Amino acid sequence: MHTRRDFLRATLGASAVLSLGPVARHVPAASSQPDRDTVLVIVQLSGGNDGLNTVVPYGDDEYGRGRTTLRLPTSDLHKIDSLLAFHPRMAAFMRLYQEGHLSIIQGVGHTGSDRDHDRAMRVWHTAHLKDAMLGGAGSQTGWLGRLADHLRSTAQADLPTVFVGPISRPFALNAENVVIPCIRSAEDLIVQVPPSSVLVDGGDALLQFLRGSMRGARAASERIEAAAKAGTGEYPPFGLAGHLRTVAQLVRANLGIRVFFVELGGGGIGGFDNHANQLGNHCALLHQLAESTAAFIDDLNHDKTLDRVLLMTFSEFGRSVRENGRRGTDHGAAGPIFLAGGKVKGGLAGSHPSLTDLDGGAQKPHTDFRRVYATVLDRWLGVDSRVVLGERFEPLDVLA
Repeated sequence: MHTRRDFLRATLGASAVLSLGPVARHVPAASSQPDRDTVLVIVQLSGGNDGLNTVVPYGDDEYGRGRTTLRLPTSDLHKIDSLLAFHPRMAAFMRLYQEGHLSIIQGVGHTGSDRDHDRAMRVWHTAHLKDAMLGGAGSQTGWLGRLADHLRSTAQADLPTVFVGPISRPFALNAENVVIPCIRSAEDLIVQVPPSSVLVDGGDALLQFLRGSMRGARAASERIEAAAKAGTGEYPPFGLAGHLRTVAQLVRANLGIRVFFVELGGGGIGGFDNHANQLGNHCALLHQLAESTAAFIDDLNHDKTLDRVLLMTFSEFGRSVRENGRRGTDHGAAGPIFLAGGKVKGGLAGSHPSLTDLDGGAQKPHTDFRRVYATVLDRWLGVDSRVVLGERFEPLDVLA
């Protein structure tokens, strides 16, 4: 079977795997109705997002004392309560929050970080703290790669995960037994197949298998094309918005893809890693994040598919509380994670980390990031998180 799969991939491209399930083996009824499956969309904020200027603790005087040039004017903020507010360029997030479609998990991170970008991202991508930092055997697959292996091995999905974007495939998607496609648009999964006359039954078993698979690939391609034409959402002219539009098209196509991964910041100069002159670049990135996410949520809500989709952001670490003398910030630890969708418990989850009880000038995390992973695995995707994470972490009460 692996030989046949390899042959199809070489012959037809990545989209061939879309057709393998019903032809290659029995697929459970739940997988044969992918329009009922829950979908996870992960947005990586590359470079270490400054959580303090994203969800701003304007009501705490320590915020202003530590940021003489980066402090955001209180009058421009979108106030959540008497302590916290969204960045001025995140009006779209404020609207989602008020509509109950956005949740903020505060103080997320992990202990023992040396605040190196590569090692920190490796930790988040593998969900193995010690092995990831030391380069051990446990860090050779990503947590989403292990999830993809599990979904394939249990016949829950033939194409479990897709990366959408122009950068190299993130390490989180490294799998042992599954090839995870990297695409830039939905059209990349469309395959050209011969006319119907060539696909009639007959011949030996391998030829029949190939013909059946090609018919399935053509049917999948037709669904993708129909979904692209049916899209009604309006998206801003941002790269992230374009990637999320592609995700929305593939969700509509009902191909059984359970996880999508997109990224913001990796294509820019430093992305969210703003050690100098942070204000303008950070404003632009947060505006792109908020407007793109809101357009995606509105698009799915219009199609009444929002209840199936959960979007989650993450960044490898936060930033220092005090600015560094170059109108920027340095590497930190704790930061906020956003969840958006139709089944989130909108609001704040967890307390805002202290601005005075610090670790190396940065806020201390109080919520292990693997608890967030356990939440989306156990309570959203319906997968035992221990299979992916290797141990038990208590899920958070953030989903309806």
